[in-house]
Amino acid sequence: MADSSEAPRPETPDATPAPALPDPSPEVSVDEDEEGGGPVKSFLEHLEDLRWVIIKTGAAVMIAMVVCLLAVNQIVTILKWPLERSHRVQSMFDLWSKKNQQVTVFLGTNKLSSFSTQNRQFGALDLGTNRNVLLQLEPVQMDGHQFLEIKPATNLPPDLAAGGGPGLIFLDPAAPFISSLHLAFFAGLILAAPFVFYFLGQFIVPALRFKEKKYGLRAFALGLGLFATGVCFCYFGIMPFALRAAEAYSLWMGVQMPDWRAETYFSFVTKFMLGMGLGFELPVVLLALVKIGILDYQKLASMRRYMIVINLILGALLTTPEVFTQLLMAVPLQVLYEIAVWIAWYWERKEKKLAAAAGRND
Repeated sequence: MADSSEAPRPETPDATPAPALPDPSPEVSVDEDEEGGGPVKSFLEHLEDLRWVIIKTGAAVMIAMVVCLLAVNQIVTILKWPLERSHRVQSMFDLWSKKNQQVTVFLGTNKLSSFSTQNRQFGALDLGTNRNVLLQLEPVQMDGHQFLEIKPATNLPPDLAAGGGPGLIFLDPAAPFISSLHLAFFAGLILAAPFVFYFLGQFIVPALRFKEKKYGLRAFALGLGLFATGVCFCYFGIMPFALRAAEAYSLWMGVQMPDWRAETYFSFVTKFMLGMGLGFELPVVLLALVKIGILDYQKLASMRRYMIVINLILGALLTTPEVFTQLLMAVPLQVLYEIAVWIAWYWERKEKKLAAAAGRND
């Protein structure tokens, strides 16, 4: 029988170790492509950032506009180059006006008048058989009196001696000022574009994830290069032919075209180059839609016949609406579309190969 007077033993702690607490900061594997996104900001902070982007962008555009307004003479010289080059384009367009002879009269190097004739005569002067005839007025002195003698031009600068063609005139007292403002605005946008893109990048890029930055910057660089290629192709390649075609077609109709309104010409050239530049962005847009799953190779291939019609319509709207220059614009756009189709096919084929390889490994 146990001694009831024995003191109770003190309770000892359980020897079983307590379960370990979970680490409060476990390492979570994050996909590298999903990293980024920038710091979390409130709506008002984002609104403040956007306000400063708008202020800095507007200031850059305004400063660039003032600079371009002071240099509007140089801008006009750049825009007139395709017209001057079109005077030297002797092509099949001249067949439209072979019955008409274009006569241009100069006083020194100043163009006085331009007209067409079919009888190859200018008073008693035989104009010969050339399609473009350049005549020059020169002062002569006879019996103590000054007269103007008209004779074939022999000492004109090369750009004028290459051919006559339409000149540019203003018919409205306010037209020079309004046209200067329009030119300064569009040229200012181009001049300020690097700063605008930089300010927008400061606002947008920090919020993008790594994968979005990678593909976004690639698409931006490709799109910028294609836009510049389209503008240069239009300016150096298509524009002179389009202007020459417009002049030749007018003469074929029997309508004289001695001069063009300057503001209309500047608007046409600007829209033409802008439209061609935007048209060259087509592959970037289509491939972006392929990446996000809206389009695929099969859909793009089935849209080919519709794109041919769309490109011809764009060529008619953005150029002089005659067949040659329409095709000059439509063919490159269709080629770019075909490139986008084949890139989509390559991506789809690559994804199928990767999926098949993953299935074999499983």
